[in-house]
Amino acid sequence: MALRTAFTELFGLRHPVALAPMGGSAGGALTAAVSAAGGLGLLGGGNGDADWLARELPLAAGASPAPWGVGFQSWAVSRDTVQRALEYRPDAVMLSFGDHGPLAGPVRAAGARLVIQVTTLAEARQAVDLGADVIVAQGTEAGGHGARRGWSTLAFIPVVADLAAPVPVLAAGGIADGRGLAAALALGASGALIGTRFLATAEALIDRAEQQAIIDAGGEDTERDAVLDIARGSRWPREYTARTLHHPFHDAWRDREDELDASAEAKAAYRRGVTSGELPRPVWASQAVDLITSLRPAADVVDGIAAQAQDALARALGR
Repeated sequence: MALRTAFTELFGLRHPVALAPMGGSAGGALTAAVSAAGGLGLLGGGNGDADWLARELPLAAGASPAPWGVGFQSWAVSRDTVQRALEYRPDAVMLSFGDHGPLAGPVRAAGARLVIQVTTLAEARQAVDLGADVIVAQGTEAGGHGARRGWSTLAFIPVVADLAAPVPVLAAGGIADGRGLAAALALGASGALIGTRFLATAEALIDRAEQQAIIDAGGEDTERDAVLDIARGSRWPREYTARTLHHPFHDAWRDREDELDASAEAKAAYRRGVTSGELPRPVWASQAVDLITSLRPAADVVDGIAAQAQDALARALGR
C-alpha cells in the first residue's frame, strides 16, 4: 500500500515524511539523504548564520536531483538571507516563529513552495491568509522550540487540517516512528515533519555524546521552558519555549525564569560551565525519545517509518 497524499503529490515524493529543519543540526548531508530516500529534506537554516549556510547549502542542493528545501526562523532572519538561500533553487522554504509576511514574497517570486509552521490557531489562520502551500501544525511534544502555551499534537492536527483544507498539513511534535505517521494521516494530515528521530542518524551535525543522550533518554527526561535560552543569552522571543533533555540548570532555576534573566552572575556561571565542560550544552529532544533506540543512517529511518506506517494502517483496517 503506497502512502500517496496531497503532500507527496505536491513534491513528487515516495513517502509523506519531511525532515524538520533543525537549526545547525540538519545540514546538507542529512537534508540530501532524506530527500534521496524519498522524503523531503529541509536544511536547518535557523537564524541565518552566513558561514554555515555557505557551507551547507551547496551540499543540499548538489547531492541529489530529488526535491529539497530550507527552513528559517522568521523572527531571526532578513529578506537578504532568504534571497541568498533561494539562489540555490530549493523546492521549498519553510518559515517558523514570527512574522512571515516580509519573507513570503521572495519565496513566491522564486517559484519555491511556501511552507509555514504554526503552533496556534491564530498562526494557522495567518498561514492560510499568506497562501501557504503546506502548513506544519506543531504540538508541544516537539523537541526544540514551540509555543509556550500550545496544543498537543493529537488535538491540534485535525483542527488545523479542517481550517486549512485543501492546503496539505504536516503533523509535527512527538512523532518518531511509523505509528506516529499513521496516526497523523488518520487525523487528517498529509504527512509528518520529524526532527528528533533524525538527530540520531549518522548524517546529523551533532556530537556523538548528544546522540547517545537522546538514545538513552525517555520522554519524562524532557522539559519545556525558557531556562536554557535565558542562561545562554539567546534572543529567542519569550512566547516560544524549548523542549530539551533535563539539564542541571533546570534544578536551580525551574519556574524562576525572571530571576534567572535578571542574574548576570548565573548566566556567566552557565557560560563558564559549558566552556569548561562542567555543564552540558542543551540537547533538543521531543517526548518521543523512548522510541529512539539506535543510531541509524537517515535513509533507513525514512524507509522504516514509511514501512511501519503502512503496516499500522493495514492492521487498523483489518487487512
